[in-house]
Amino acid sequence: MYKNKVLTAIRYFVGILFIFSGLVKANDPAGLSYKMLEFFEVWQWHGLEVLALPLSIAMIIFEIIAGVAVIIGWRFPLFAWMLLLLILFFTFLTGYAVLSGKVRECGCFGDCIPLKAEQSFTKDIILLGLIVLLTIKRNSVTFLGSERTSIAIISIAALLSLCIQLYVLKHLPFVDCLPYKKGKDILEQMKIPEGSVPDSISIEFVYVNRGKEVSFDVDHFPADFNDSTYTFVRRVDRLVRKGNAIPPIRDFVIITAAGVDTTKSFLEQPGQKIIIFSRELTEDPTQWAWASKLKDISNLTITKNIPLIWVSSDAEKLLQSLPAIGLGHIPVLKGDGVAIKTAARVDPTLYWLDGARILGKWAAADFSNTVLEINGKTINKVP
Repeated sequence: MYKNKVLTAIRYFVGILFIFSGLVKANDPAGLSYKMLEFFEVWQWHGLEVLALPLSIAMIIFEIIAGVAVIIGWRFPLFAWMLLLLILFFTFLTGYAVLSGKVRECGCFGDCIPLKAEQSFTKDIILLGLIVLLTIKRNSVTFLGSERTSIAIISIAALLSLCIQLYVLKHLPFVDCLPYKKGKDILEQMKIPEGSVPDSISIEFVYVNRGKEVSFDVDHFPADFNDSTYTFVRRVDRLVRKGNAIPPIRDFVIITAAGVDTTKSFLEQPGQKIIIFSRELTEDPTQWAWASKLKDISNLTITKNIPLIWVSSDAEKLLQSLPAIGLGHIPVLKGDGVAIKTAARVDPTLYWLDGARILGKWAAADFSNTVLEINGKTINKVP
């Protein structure tokens, strides 16, 4: 009896953890796809980029339905094996991240609960042990429910997880866990946090002296170093201790067509302003469903004398596209593609700022429902 209670507790713990992990990632499936792309790039798996988002969606759905199946005990032997394969895959990813140092975070719980690679690996090792135990004891779990009811529950879980992901991919995440969320100051987020520790680097110099290669650090120069017999070969920087002096927002730049970095000057301007972020708008601009509402917003900014700019990683193409829909007057500047992927989970995304503080942000699908009352700093929904 005691062993059965322990097994049941482990089963519920594993199931709830997988459901929770899936729901957190379902809030931002694009973020998981970007993490996949990071692994693809490290492994040089070129050509798989188009599969990143579909794989992310499928993985999130499976995490949730597997967690539900494990809790209710439906077809437990099958799902125990499937979870074992999944956790082996996750453990490999996190282990690779730890050993290679090429991936800082693995995205196990998305951006809402960021875990370092070491933390994720430790978690996966513990989970692996628990799932191995469940797999060994898979035939000890007795399913007492209804087959039809269980299939209905699994189907609802899969459908809900898919609907959640499709919604946030069209709009924006329900819970914004990024440094660009409403209320944040972009300039402040670009600063290194107080009390953070920088990387500790050991600098070593390599010289050739009388035909022999010698090395020493800055505190241990040879007494006869001024001798002309020393010939510099190279400098070696070694990481002694990894620090945490990393600002929440990195690589955020706004560059003019002339190549001038205007990020700080634009954000430091007092008053309200609007920025539209986009990466690659491949659709014909005349087919943009949100173009008419964007024109209304543009006209409003002109009337209120509010700066409006468009920041894109594909600025050249965008400059050619906007005149076709009567928006050629909007200044287009270039931004870093990686930073824009973080700032704009949906392509495009509109930001309403006061100075550098974010008052609001909307995906393209919401342009048609949102009117910015600039002077009153309120948001009214169009009837």
